[in-house]
Amino acid sequence: MAGSSPELPIVVLDALMPTAQRLVVNRRGSMVWEVESHRGHYAVKVGYPIEATADWPAQPWTALAPAREGAVLHRLGFDDFAYGEWERGTWNFQPWHEGPDLYQVWEPCRRRDPPIEPHAAVALGCVEALAELHAKGWAHGDVQPAHFIIGPDRTHLIDLALAHGRHVPEGYDFPFRGCLVHYEAPEIARSVLATGVAESTQEADIYALGATLLISATGWRAVEYPDDAPRALQRRAVAEGKRRHVKAPGALGELIDAMLSHAPEDRPTIYEVGKALS
Repeated sequence: MAGSSPELPIVVLDALMPTAQRLVVNRRGSMVWEVESHRGHYAVKVGYPIEATADWPAQPWTALAPAREGAVLHRLGFDDFAYGEWERGTWNFQPWHEGPDLYQVWEPCRRRDPPIEPHAAVALGCVEALAELHAKGWAHGDVQPAHFIIGPDRTHLIDLALAHGRHVPEGYDFPFRGCLVHYEAPEIARSVLATGVAESTQEADIYALGATLLISATGWRAVEYPDDAPRALQRRAVAEGKRRHVKAPGALGELIDAMLSHAPEDRPTIYEVGKALS
């Protein structure tokens, strides 16, 4: 990576020898490319540490995230991927999944006034993708609309860098410090506020999936706080359960309400959610 024109690490170029490449994401600590090569069609993720600023502390874990995800993919038994290190952090490549994310797919439902009930089959595809991960003993830890890719044949659950459940090599592991607060369960928010870290669980995934379905169906997040609120204030609102008075249309609304229950033990399992949808 040189100056303001990010480049793929040499080790990745040597492994894939791209015939075409497109930078898809370039944000603090993370870059994602879509890469085509004679070997196949891949998503390439490259991580590097975030330097401290006046508003944000340093975040060295972002450099490890791609390799940690690669280790999770290995433990899950996936193939056609690789991961390793480069001069500023780590990288991985894995098959590219074509399709819109959940938020994009349900946009026509949100734009109606009042919103119309989204097709349950799309929600069921998301549930099945998460259920597959849960069945293998893992919690995703970062469930959000952008991580469900609605493909032509199945829904893919992506971005497994924060998944927990089985052993991850110590050199690539790092503590779970919560996720995007819009989808963070109250118990996760409380733990992060109190100690700076939390334990990723399948019950928290259920809450996050409920919040994901709600915002995708209605455009509203589950918890009330100002749009520009500091993260600590957002987490406090989540921890206190300050739910918005908004409900997804149709039968989906009742199911989402159950998934967003404040207490983890009151939420349905992923299998119960799937049964309700089917």
